Amino acid sequence: MSPAVVPPVGARIRQARLDRGTSLRALAREIGVSASLVSQIETGKSQPSVSTLYAITEALGISVESLFDARESPRKMVRQSVREGAGAVPPAVPPATVPLALAAFAAEPGRRIGPLVAAGGRETLELDSGVVWERLGRVPGAQTDFLLVTYRPGGSSSGSGALMRHPGTEYGYLTSGELILTLAFEQYTLRPGDSVCFESTTPHRYRNDGEVPAVGVWFVSGDVQ
Repeated sequence: MSPAVVPPVGARIRQARLDRGTSLRALAREIGVSASLVSQIETGKSQPSVSTLYAITEALGISVESLFDARESPRKMVRQSVREGAGAVPPAVPPATVPLALAAFAAEPGRRIGPLVAAGGRETLELDSGVVWERLGRVPGAQTDFLLVTYRPGGSSSGSGALMRHPGTEYGYLTSGELILTLAFEQYTLRPGDSVCFESTTPHRYRNDGEVPAVGVWFVSGDVQ
């Protein structure tokens, strides 16, 4: 497992909730969980499952990608860099005209995830129910989650067994272990070398019933609200 520092996911969620003017109880009602669980997630006493994390980000209108950022948001960082004349973007260029493709050059070097991400430099999110996400890269402004996903033995995207749905299109490639995908009314067993793709608004769930971790590379595109 990568030694990269885990960002304060709960604090990020709490700040997004406050920015939206939503009470803790209102958020809990909207996503169908207890207020106690939301409070524990925000204070770091509990980690959300994959399904709960997606439900929270959708309810708050934020991206899953943004939860990896331990400091300022990508857009804010780009605006600041342009004002200061950092990188290859001329200081005179108005922030609104900076193409998204150039955002990586304008962003603070310490926060730019790529073009090369060393194995020891990946940012990691430990989620509930035996799931680990490691960010493999990030282009500021791109609406894509690029992840190395691990489901430990017994791990599941939903602790309750419920199917989840969220915005975006999902692409996955399994490199080791076995993973069971429930997609609407169908069930599939993914083995090393198998791949999947589907609209993430289709109810789905992943689980690992095996005795070894299931590991794969996943892309979820277009999940930004």
